[in-house]
Amino acid sequence: MLSCEQFITMIYDNLKLYSQNIHKNSLIVNTILETQLSFNIIFIQEPPWSVIQSIPSSTSCKGEELVGVTYHLNWLTFSRSPSCASEFPRVIAYINTCISSLWFSLRNNILNHRDLFCIFFFNQESIFFLINIYSDLSQSALKYPKDTKVNINNVLIMTSDFNIRNNFWDPDFPYYSIYRDILFKITDSFQLELSKPTKSFSTRYSDNDQDSNSILDLIFLWPFFSEFNNHHIHPDWRLTSDHTSISVDIPIFDEHISNKRRFLIKNSNKENHFLKELVYFIKKLDTSSIHSIKTLENIIQMLAINIKNIWLKYSKIVNITKYSKVWWDEDCRSNLNKYQQSCSLEDWKEFKSMVRKSKHIFFDNKITKIANKKCGP
Repeated sequence: MLSCEQFITMIYDNLKLYSQNIHKNSLIVNTILETQLSFNIIFIQEPPWSVIQSIPSSTSCKGEELVGVTYHLNWLTFSRSPSCASEFPRVIAYINTCISSLWFSLRNNILNHRDLFCIFFFNQESIFFLINIYSDLSQSALKYPKDTKVNINNVLIMTSDFNIRNNFWDPDFPYYSIYRDILFKITDSFQLELSKPTKSFSTRYSDNDQDSNSILDLIFLWPFFSEFNNHHIHPDWRLTSDHTSISVDIPIFDEHISNKRRFLIKNSNKENHFLKELVYFIKKLDTSSIHSIKTLENIIQMLAINIKNIWLKYSKIVNITKYSKVWWDEDCRSNLNKYQQSCSLEDWKEFKSMVRKSKHIFFDNKITKIANKKCGP
């Protein structure tokens, strides 16, 4: 419980976006949400959908299965509602709660397809759109906006695993794909241009010796930025997915957002030191010679400056978040770092086992605490 806190307003002139196809791996998306805290927006292709719990049903005494994606209280989750059990969306987004004041919203009335969605946000009284796409081998996600002739203004970015091999963006691939023309026709209608990576890497890694690595994950950006940003490819961040992650900074008009705060924990040693030093200073303050308004103002100014200095001495700065998964501990972080350095399957299994163990310990303790509380007086 916080005894006192001070919010710190930052000026945002860009939004940091992270995108990756995780191939339905729940551990990867959990790891991303816990570790990639420097990003504001996370686009996921092929997310894992699983049964969360059973809910009461009027037709079945066993209840109905509630199916959903990974949820985290520090992130707002955006996805299209599945039309049926076999049509779960293959694109979702997570928006960091620290930028929730930009009022993000999903627009299914513009693009209503399981493999693409459009979200918008407000920035200086204007509306801007972001598009996330997963295009399978049949390219149904590309054919949908082409056939429906969607017209949207102020699209800042369109990114995805497009599943298109073409020599235009992949120099190691000698052939041309007709789907490139469809893709460029769509991006032209949105007034977007292909972004170039700061350093070229493959974005999809083959799991056999017969097929070569390829570039399938692309980013298209609005070219009217004051600075047209190149995107980054992160081959070291892909974990066990066959796709690596890509990221980009999206310029926006300056926004003043409270995203950090200074605070003291109630009943902590630092709070005690803060109060003792504050009381000591106030006791030493000489108020016997206040004969004018100017003298009073000087004493008040001195008091304000010293309170601020004492506060800065003992308080600390933290990011504003609603919650952090307590089960994610130093052991999880250490095992993740070990896997990232070795990229061995054994270290990945060890990391996966550590996450499972940490979750069991945390939730067992929570259950025991709740049970003991209910049994109390």
